[in-house]
Amino acid sequence: MADPTIQTFCCHRSNRSDLSVNVLMGFNTDLYNSVCVISSMLGIVGATYQILPRRHKDVIHRSFGFSSTRGRQVVVWLAVADLMASIGVFVRSFLWLYVKDLVPAVSDSLSSVVFCAVSSAWIQFFYTATWFWTLCYAFDVRRMLKSQSECPICYHITAWLSPALLTSAGLFVLYAPDANCHDVSTLSGALTHIMPNYGATFLPMAAIMIVNPILYCCSTQDVKFIISVRLGQYTQKERNTVDGIKTKFLFITLTFYICWLPNLICGVLLWSLWVHLPQSVIVSLWYVMAVMNPLQALLNAMVYRRWSCDAECISWPCSPCGDSSPLSVYSQPHSFNHVAPLQDEDTPLLRSHEDRIHNTRMSINGI
Repeated sequence: MADPTIQTFCCHRSNRSDLSVNVLMGFNTDLYNSVCVISSMLGIVGATYQILPRRHKDVIHRSFGFSSTRGRQVVVWLAVADLMASIGVFVRSFLWLYVKDLVPAVSDSLSSVVFCAVSSAWIQFFYTATWFWTLCYAFDVRRMLKSQSECPICYHITAWLSPALLTSAGLFVLYAPDANCHDVSTLSGALTHIMPNYGATFLPMAAIMIVNPILYCCSTQDVKFIISVRLGQYTQKERNTVDGIKTKFLFITLTFYICWLPNLICGVLLWSLWVHLPQSVIVSLWYVMAVMNPLQALLNAMVYRRWSCDAECISWPCSPCGDSSPLSVYSQPHSFNHVAPLQDEDTPLLRSHEDRIHNTRMSINGI
């Protein structure tokens, strides 16, 4: 998992009296790894489903004000990061189940330390990338509603470079020079040797937990403004549309909180109650993290998809769903009576009730 506490278990255990070592030695690693294997498999399934190409069934109604793949691209890269993280969790947990020499609680060899550190870095990097792709999606929705062009290069730099810097800095300080982080015996040593990795993990997580709801609240207000001003009315149909979009934003935010809030709570408890550490609570939170962190990919596949049941389908070879031509989206005549940003949004987000908006525009424009 993307948890700094578990990453400290990769260190050599020269100090057997350390509290974290005692927790590790009494931990049921087989049960924990079994849970990780199952949840990561579900995560792999969810991420793979999200990555599969889509076709839109209702091509004739699509807007041409934006690229139809704009929001989809961000969601796919989010799923790619989720997939790689879930694969990392699966491989590490599977090997820990069947190759006991690689388990830190069993062996203190160089191979176990290296494998644990490398796999932890892999998982940490890609899960941190999912946080930043979640942030990029919220920004992209906001920019789209403001009729601003996308910035894919900026998104990729933010979503890949930031996790690389945070992960490498946090784990380097933790493991350098000889992976003996359990030798820290003073508060100042813990703050300089262990705390940076916690900061590199939890600060961006907490920041995104704060920023994303604010962005989605602003986007909801933008949607309400666009509907009421451009359509010239705000009836129950328009109100239902705004409520549907607000619900979609809420589920996206709740998914992020459900998957990552246990990690944040665990980190706060460890640093605030270290002297009287509630081991049963910490272990319970580890199991919750083992379930919820990989399940983020599956939950994302549910909340980021288009909620209209006939809006899209997976593009299988020889699939009868929609027009197979990649240029079919651009083959329809452009109607200037349509309101581009909202009639058919270009992200997977505002699709829930756009048929209602379309019908409303038809009555307004007399089409």
